[in-house]
Amino acid sequence: MLVKTYSSACQGIIATTVGVEVNVSPGTKYYIVGLPDNAVRESLQRVESAIVSIGLRMPRQKIVVNMFPADLRKEGSTYDLSIAIAILAASGQINPTHLEEFLILGELSLDSSLQHVRGVLPTALQAKEDGFKGIILPKSNAPEAAIVSGLNVYGASNLKEVIALLEGEENIKPTTVDIQLEFARQLQTSDMDFSDVQGQENIKRALEIAAAGGHNVMLIGPPGAGKTMLAKRLPTILPPLTLEESLETTKIHSVAGRLPAGTPILTSRPFQAPHHTISNIALVGGGTYPQPGEISLAHHGVLFLDELPEFARNVLEVMRQPLESRSISISRAKFSVEYPASFMLIASMNPCPCGYYNHPEKACLCSPQMVQRYLSKVSGPLMDRIDLHVEVTPVPFKDLSRTNSRSEQSSVIRERVTKTRIIQENRFSGQPDIYSNAQMSASWMRKVCQLDEDSRHLLKSAMERLGLSARAYDRILKVARTLADMEACDNIQPQHIAEAIQYRSLDRADWAS
Repeated sequence: MLVKTYSSACQGIIATTVGVEVNVSPGTKYYIVGLPDNAVRESLQRVESAIVSIGLRMPRQKIVVNMFPADLRKEGSTYDLSIAIAILAASGQINPTHLEEFLILGELSLDSSLQHVRGVLPTALQAKEDGFKGIILPKSNAPEAAIVSGLNVYGASNLKEVIALLEGEENIKPTTVDIQLEFARQLQTSDMDFSDVQGQENIKRALEIAAAGGHNVMLIGPPGAGKTMLAKRLPTILPPLTLEESLETTKIHSVAGRLPAGTPILTSRPFQAPHHTISNIALVGGGTYPQPGEISLAHHGVLFLDELPEFARNVLEVMRQPLESRSISISRAKFSVEYPASFMLIASMNPCPCGYYNHPEKACLCSPQMVQRYLSKVSGPLMDRIDLHVEVTPVPFKDLSRTNSRSEQSSVIRERVTKTRIIQENRFSGQPDIYSNAQMSASWMRKVCQLDEDSRHLLKSAMERLGLSARAYDRILKVARTLADMEACDNIQPQHIAEAIQYRSLDRADWAS
C-alpha cells in the first residue's frame, strides 16, 4: 500500500515542502531514497523502536521510503515523525484519510517521545502558503509555529498523541500565541541600561548618534575604560523591532537551532559577541551544508567584535562585502543559499600593544612604530566601513564613587533615537535597500547632504589641517546628516560638520605619531 505524508526542508531561511512516500510490499529490508543524509538514513531505527514502544508493529516486509523532490538534499532528524506515520498508514495500522491535510515534522526518541527540531518558523510560513490545514510538531516547537496566523498548530508530546489526533480520538486544541503580548513581555526583560554607566557622557552621545543613523562604531581606549560595558548596552537604545524584522530574525535563529525552546518569537534585537578565535566560516556562515554565521545571527541587531586586532586578518576581511550588501551568499557546487546580514558593527580595541597610548595617567611603553604596526592589523578597507572612531578614556574616581547620580535611562535615549529613525524612514520610503543614513548611496548623499558655504569651508580646512583621508569625507557627511536629523534640521549646519569631524580620530595623519 502506498501512502504520502508531508514534511519540510530548509535551504537558507526558505522552507520547501517535502513529500514522504512509503510503500509496503512483500519482501524484506528497508530502503530510504531521495538524497537523504546519515541522520535521515538512521531514522528507520528510531522509527522502529518508537512504533514498538507504543504497542504497534513495524512491518516485516519490504519498506521503501521515497522523499521528494529527489534532487533536494534532506538533512537532520526532522522527518522521523512523518516517516513513522506514513509507515503505520501504509501497513494499515492507522487511517490515512486526513494525512494530506497536515504537514508533519518531529524527531522521535526510542520511547516515542518527540524532540525539539529547528527551522519551524519558515516551515510554518511555507505550510500556510501551500494551503495545509495545519501542522503537527513537537510541543516545545508549537509556540514558534503558532505566530503564523491562519494555520492550526498542534503540539504533541509523543507518537501516540499524534496518532490519536489524526484518528480523531483525542481533541488536542491548536496552540495560539498573542504576538502583541509577547512583544510587551519581552521588551521588559533586559537587565542592562545606560543609566548603569557612570560618566562617559561623550561616549554615550557617540553611541546615540550611531544608533540614530545605523552607523558602525569603533571604540578605542585602554583596558578597563568601559568599552565592553557600553557596547553591551547599545541594543537597549535601538528602536524596537517591527513585526517584519522580528519574524525575519526569528527565522534565522530557528534555522540555526539557536531559538530557545518555548520562545515563539524574538522581540529584542540580537547582540552577538564572538570570541577573537572564531573562524571565517563561523563568522559569515557556511560549512558543507551551509548554516548562518554570527553576522546573520546579528541581523537587525548588533555584532560586537572585542579586541578587534586579535581577530585573524582573513576573518575580518570576509566581512567587507556583507557590510556593504547587508547579506551573505554562500555558494556550493550544486546550490547556493543567501542569508540576510543587516547589522550594526561595534568594535573595540586597545590603542597599542600595552594598551596605554594616550592614557592620561599611565605611561605607554610602545614606540610609534609599534603603535602603527598594531593598528595596521585592521585593514584600511575595513576601517573605511566604520563611520565613528571614538576614543574612550578611563572614568575618574570622583565619577565612579557618585552614589546619588544616575544618568539617562536607555528608554529615554531610545525615544530620541526612534524619532530620528522615523525621519529617515520617511526620507527613504520607497527605497527597499536604504533604511538609515549609514546605508546611503553616493547619489542619495548628493541629494540630502548638501552643504552651505560655511560648512563646506569648515570641512575643507579640517581635512587639510588634520590630514584626514579622502575616505573620511563620505563618513563625515553621513554622520553630519544624522546629527541634523537628531535636531530635526532640514539642512546640515556647521556645528553638525564640526561634531562629525571629531569622530574620525584614526584617520588623522598624526594620531599615532
